[in-house]
Amino acid sequence: MKELATIIRHLTAHGAQGAVLATLVTVEGSSYRRPGARLLLTADGRRLGSISGGCLEEDVLVRARTVGQTGRPEVVVYDTSSENDLVWGVGLGCHGVVQVLLEKLPAQPAWLPALAANLEARRPTDLAVVWRATGSKPLGTQLAADLPALPAEAGVFRQTIAPPVSLVVFGAGDDAQPLVRLAKEIGWHVTVADPRAAFATAERFPAADILLVGPAAGLAAQAAPGPDALAVVMTHHYVHDVPLMRALLARPLVYLGLLGPRKRAEKITADLAAEGFDLTPAMRARLHAPVGLDLGAETPEEVALAILAEMQATLARRDARPLRDRVRPIHE
Repeated sequence: MKELATIIRHLTAHGAQGAVLATLVTVEGSSYRRPGARLLLTADGRRLGSISGGCLEEDVLVRARTVGQTGRPEVVVYDTSSENDLVWGVGLGCHGVVQVLLEKLPAQPAWLPALAANLEARRPTDLAVVWRATGSKPLGTQLAADLPALPAEAGVFRQTIAPPVSLVVFGAGDDAQPLVRLAKEIGWHVTVADPRAAFATAERFPAADILLVGPAAGLAAQAAPGPDALAVVMTHHYVHDVPLMRALLARPLVYLGLLGPRKRAEKITADLAAEGFDLTPAMRARLHAPVGLDLGAETPEEVALAILAEMQATLARRDARPLRDRVRPIHE
């Protein structure tokens, strides 16, 4: 998602101007990236995004120059299913077959304004990439709603572009800073909220998308995280954590984390129950306290990594086991 947002920002600011867009449209077997990965090759030689782990990009760059000159789209097939590919091919060693569509973009792609506006408003966008057609039907990217009638044998990759993952960090202490930086690095939309105005500042959190300050009892309503959002409470102050947890537990969040030892979390939930708060099994199931995976983390940066790793596993519905212990394919 981050790479596509970067591509959208570039195209919005500078226009396509002879740029070539490479889109990974099909995968059979194993591949480093999945369908929907994109690489923008600008006329001045810059690369934004990726379609592999770096193995295909050089070959794609050479082919993109031709596409940029002729204007004719091209579908490139990379077959790494043979053992000999490690010696004679592009050296992926992934044992799969991938197809990549290269298309020269018009100066103002028709799909760009709607996609940019939807990302800004945090709305999904349905795209369609026609990579195999018959007759005079053009190849390329377009809004799914604009897709013309195509024959059954046409190849179309359909994709819903969702807005970035939403993370709300309640608490703007020093240990929240690396968490925000790492979350932004992977392309998430991050809100930082704290009762203390001196902590939740742009100087301390330059990468944050939204900064909120207000009484702890109203911060959750002010941030208004939706049912697809992640939230973590890390104010380090019991007097702030209790009203925050009371409000957040009642919301159907994807993930709710609470920083601190288990006994502290148990005291907070016990105090809420004593006040008459109905802590349901569903609420307990989505509460991660202590927050994060057991990575042996000690420093704020390590703790941030442990928290984000648990969040990512929750989003992907994975159990965070080592990949060497996974018997099913990495990508479903």
